[in-house]
Amino acid sequence: MSKPEKKLFLLDAYALIYRAHFAFSKNPRINSKGVNTSAVFGFMNSLLEILRKEKPTHIGVAFDTSAPTFRHIQFPEYKAHREETPEDIRTATPLIKDILKAMNIPILQLDGFEADDVIGTFAKQAAQKDFEVYMMTPDKDYAQLVEEHIYLYKPAYMGNGVDILGIPEVLAKFEIDKVDQVRDILGLEGDAADNIPGIPGVGKKTAIKFIKEYGSVEGLLENTADLKGKMKEKVEEFGPQGILSKELATIKIDVPLEFDEEDLKHCEPNEPEVKKIFEELEFRTMLKRLFGEESSPATPTAKPKKKVAAATDSQLGLFGATTESKTEEVAAPTEKGSIATVEHDYHLIDSKELIQSLNKYLLMQEEFCFDTETNSVNPEEAELVGIAFSYQAHEAYYVPMPADQKEAQALVELLRPALENEEIVKIGQNLKYDIQVMKNYGVEVKGKLFDTMLAHYLVDPDSRHKMDVLAENYLHYTCVPIEDLIGKGKSQLNMRDIPVEQVVDYACEDADITFQLKEKLGLEIEAHQLGKLLHEVEEPLSIVLATMEYAGVKIDTDVLATMSKELNELSAAAQDKIFESAGQEFNINSPKQMGEILFEKMKLVEKPKKTKTGQYATGEEILSKLAIEHEIAAQILEFREYQKLRSTYVDALPQLISKKDGLIHTDYRQAVAATGRLSSNNPNLQNIPIRTEKGREIRKAFVPRSKDYKIFAADYSQIELRIIADFAKDESMIEAFKNGRDIHATTASKVFKVPMEEMTPDVRRKAKEINFGLIYGISAFGLSQNIGISRTEAAEIIDAYFTEFPGIKRYMDEQVNKAKELEYVETILGRRRYLRDINSRNATVRGFAERNAINAPIQGSAADIIKVAMINIHEWMQKEKLKSKMTMQVHDELVFDAHVDELDLLKTKVEEFMKTAIPLDVPMEIGMGVGDNWLEAH
Repeated sequence: MSKPEKKLFLLDAYALIYRAHFAFSKNPRINSKGVNTSAVFGFMNSLLEILRKEKPTHIGVAFDTSAPTFRHIQFPEYKAHREETPEDIRTATPLIKDILKAMNIPILQLDGFEADDVIGTFAKQAAQKDFEVYMMTPDKDYAQLVEEHIYLYKPAYMGNGVDILGIPEVLAKFEIDKVDQVRDILGLEGDAADNIPGIPGVGKKTAIKFIKEYGSVEGLLENTADLKGKMKEKVEEFGPQGILSKELATIKIDVPLEFDEEDLKHCEPNEPEVKKIFEELEFRTMLKRLFGEESSPATPTAKPKKKVAAATDSQLGLFGATTESKTEEVAAPTEKGSIATVEHDYHLIDSKELIQSLNKYLLMQEEFCFDTETNSVNPEEAELVGIAFSYQAHEAYYVPMPADQKEAQALVELLRPALENEEIVKIGQNLKYDIQVMKNYGVEVKGKLFDTMLAHYLVDPDSRHKMDVLAENYLHYTCVPIEDLIGKGKSQLNMRDIPVEQVVDYACEDADITFQLKEKLGLEIEAHQLGKLLHEVEEPLSIVLATMEYAGVKIDTDVLATMSKELNELSAAAQDKIFESAGQEFNINSPKQMGEILFEKMKLVEKPKKTKTGQYATGEEILSKLAIEHEIAAQILEFREYQKLRSTYVDALPQLISKKDGLIHTDYRQAVAATGRLSSNNPNLQNIPIRTEKGREIRKAFVPRSKDYKIFAADYSQIELRIIADFAKDESMIEAFKNGRDIHATTASKVFKVPMEEMTPDVRRKAKEINFGLIYGISAFGLSQNIGISRTEAAEIIDAYFTEFPGIKRYMDEQVNKAKELEYVETILGRRRYLRDINSRNATVRGFAERNAINAPIQGSAADIIKVAMINIHEWMQKEKLKSKMTMQVHDELVFDAHVDELDLLKTKVEEFMKTAIPLDVPMEIGMGVGDNWLEAH
């Protein structure tokens, strides 16, 4: 068994501190004491990200000292022109050192040498001791140190992803033949920041040209006779200066320090010390990231206004002014805010008279935010504990609801006029949940919506969209964590168990902050031209999804019970076959034991792959390749399929049936997949298997809600291929779709030169792999693996494909080039997918982004189309007051509980709405089916 990898990270402290300071220069982080914590915060963010993502086994942080170095002695003007260190950096440095000491991370420094010399020395020594070494710095000079086990790790910055430079990346970046020539490039062009002179008139391009021709600075000086004109004069005059510059730019690797791996071993932090410093700096979110908990609230620096516990109806001013006064702007906070430091008016509305008065003022508004507090995260079972409202920044009102549901319903009725008013915009965070909860009380939330979660999802689809994160980022405000109220773990309370006086601040803060976020995110939506997508697609869709989830799906538990028994028997039979093939019994669910059987005892491959922990890799991808030649691998895959089907679906689905109505209610999530596709949870309908016969049988259990209904399914046929044909304007592909020809057979005929009448299923299958593979950016290697041919043959097939469908190749190239310029791509409705790594120098990272540049607009446009179809179908069904219900959306398929009397009408209209959702040059084809279960209808 191989030794675990030793991974050493060496951080260039000042390079990272300066970078953090200037990153926040336009919007510095100032704490309540007036201290600029930007540099400390930025540096610690980078450090914690490394510890979390890269998990180094060893780490050290190198600092420069104030003592002069050998470079200053060699060249007194070295760094002479540097500006004075900013005061905030001088303040930050000792704080960072204190944190590093508290975290038990070694500080590396030595008088007379710079941090890069210390890092260079340790990097070279560590590489000799079997370490993988990462020098973390934005400084390009470190590239000269890169070798087989030493990498330059340039951290993410200003939207650009992490850049890891090994030998190939360094050679490509500097356009050189040997890594050591980095020193020559630096010597020729000099460095203004460090006052390294170089040779005047020689810039980057000229330096590269000279090194390509002469190999080094010394080689250039030996051949000045080849030069002409002023360049010859300059090189001859300043040649010695070029040699000196090269020496100054050379990082020393023989600093008198001894690398001791025990000293640099990554250890657990001194928790009390770190907490003390973080609380002093007010790094509460960072403290939570590091230790999984929040610090105690800071001492208030501004006295909040007195909160009204129970106001009287005569206090009409309690509800603020009407919309006319809302034009007053609240200055953006310059300090990190919290409920303890920001003035606010949060009110408890706990009488019928006050609720009626609140409703009256809500009806005067153009928009208001509302947020429900409930006793369950499951909206189907949730009972209202209270509702919070806000229609003016820093003001909010909380209406508690009694546990008695009849009494609660009576209070909800008092608020129905405002919630159902179609003229008032309703603001919220994940409004779908609140809309569903209100459905439990017979209230249909009406009017236009502004959902802050969905707005941020469109603005920055790859980030987190929780309200507390948005508050930190957009309002510089830390919200009260829910755990402060209800606790966590086994001792967690129900919201109903909390005294109402304690709930007021938490609930009102949610509504107030969400109301404030609407203004900030509204500007972002406008700036990115995403208003149409948000207000005409995503927000109306949330109402559609709420209706679908509320409608629910019926499951036949008898079908699942029979399947469970059958799968259990099949698993046992598959297990017996595996033991017979292996010649012994072992724990099939143990990757360790399985690896030993397959690769040590049976020796299925000569050099088996291993995981990072040193175990043999036995994942599905490995076994699928082995299954072609080795029966035991196929048997293991079969066993795993039976086990997964039983545990994940067949036995799990009955546990999700609601006690309230006997149906399953999935949770559709709009703000998860960056492509725009919906995902679902409890159960995950998108993952219900379709490729295997046994997997497909699970759909038998999805049945109509009564004998008066049938399952009706309608799905888009080859929607992604139709979209790429439209985007690419490829005449051959468009013509095939318009004439209703089999696109895979057409592709096979063109690429493999096989007449349509002689087409075999195998040739068509290969063409199908090509059609779908190219959408996902498949390589010649990937295609060769998928269809069992050589890489050379696969490359020839791809070339032939692009010859027959030139528009597709043109589209793919144009998309990548456009993405490199804009760093994002867009769908048909303007949904953006940001590709910050599209210009990365790392070929692997860049390749992934390039594949996304091609695929994201296609997948995202497919999502746009089916979402628009769903909205149009829903509105039509509501208008016609149909008994039928749209119950599921799975990939490109819509599933309905169709009332038998409405079936013909539903077929006609659903097909029409799906075909015309977003007009394309390529016609859409809709497959439809009806049955007594989903499998029959699919």
